[in-house]
Amino acid sequence: MKEQLKYLFIGVDLHKQHHTAVIINFWNEKLGEIRIGNKPTAFPELLIEVKKHMKRGMTPIYGLEDTGGYGRALAVFLKENKQVVKEVNPALANNRRKSHAIIEKSDSWDAECVARVLKDELHHLPDANPMDIYWAISQLVTTRRGLVKDLYSHVRKLHQQLGYHYPSYGKFFSEIDGKTALAFWENFPAPHHLREFNNEQLAKFLRTYSNNGLSTKKAAEILRHIQGDGETHREFQERRDFIVQSMVRTISFNKEEIARVDGQLQDVMGRLNLKLESMTGIDHVTAAYFTAEIGSVNRFASADKMARFAGIAPIIVGSGNTHKIRKNKLGDRDLHDLFEQLAVRQIAVTRGKKEPRNPYFYNYYQERLAAGKTKKQAIICIMRKLVNIIYRMMKEGTEYKAPTLPIKVAG
Repeated sequence: MKEQLKYLFIGVDLHKQHHTAVIINFWNEKLGEIRIGNKPTAFPELLIEVKKHMKRGMTPIYGLEDTGGYGRALAVFLKENKQVVKEVNPALANNRRKSHAIIEKSDSWDAECVARVLKDELHHLPDANPMDIYWAISQLVTTRRGLVKDLYSHVRKLHQQLGYHYPSYGKFFSEIDGKTALAFWENFPAPHHLREFNNEQLAKFLRTYSNNGLSTKKAAEILRHIQGDGETHREFQERRDFIVQSMVRTISFNKEEIARVDGQLQDVMGRLNLKLESMTGIDHVTAAYFTAEIGSVNRFASADKMARFAGIAPIIVGSGNTHKIRKNKLGDRDLHDLFEQLAVRQIAVTRGKKEPRNPYFYNYYQERLAAGKTKKQAIICIMRKLVNIIYRMMKEGTEYKAPTLPIKVAG
């Protein structure tokens, strides 16, 4: 308590064009408020306003919800001016606002809620560390996610359109958005384009785009399915053909852009010299996703704080003599989901020999189940161990080394 009396807490509600900051003290007394433009020339006004309310020996601490988006420029400015900046989870501020009897919604009140969370959770919040390299990775990851989402959307639409033209299209290729399949749909968006083709002519086309992977047998199979489907040609067929071809072009473009983004991610991730890909279930894309969400691992004083940030550390809820441990539903949900997906990969088995991909975690999972944990609880136990591992790998720049399984002595 004595330590916090020395602080001023500044919560900032961030927007595209402007920011609203509210200054409070340890007693939750509102000392001041200022609205500034979201541009470097306006940021010094915030420091001047905060200075008016400072007494000798006091330290201002700033809380920002979005240090990677609208608030990044302000976070960079504050850090460059040697200020203490903390990253506040938006869910915490939102819960604080909802906890009041009368729920308000204004920039001023939102900023004050951020300031109150900052005061109460000061030692649990991570430091904001808006370094350019992590920001670049975050932006590339955001771009990639948008492209992937758009790609899946157009693939779903292509499924629908192909169902009108080729009722048996699902039997043509293993993936409708593969290289050969896309070339087929673009050149033959409907069956009437194949009326003059025989098995050998179609096989020649397929071999060109599949690097000789598809044969005359596949061509004959496709033509047989088309014959069995019957006539699908309708009025304004050329317009429907255009729709299929347009979707194919969009899907091809998205795939090419994703490949370009992946190349950029590999380049910038290489500069960090992390070795996350040495772990089972992490490729260069997953490593970039983890880095985008975590940022510099040095902003977390310990793995426990990173687990809390990700919403993986459980919380204790109770009253009187009754206490329960419950799942933390707050935290960075994207980072939480990454750890959950990684945990599931650790207990997977190979398709052929059915051997565990990671024997250590597979055995640990079985042990948790035998101890009475549910499957979800066992997964969370693995997630918590993975936090420790990822934290240490990023902190020390080391490779993953699977723990040695204890040797069981026959009784």
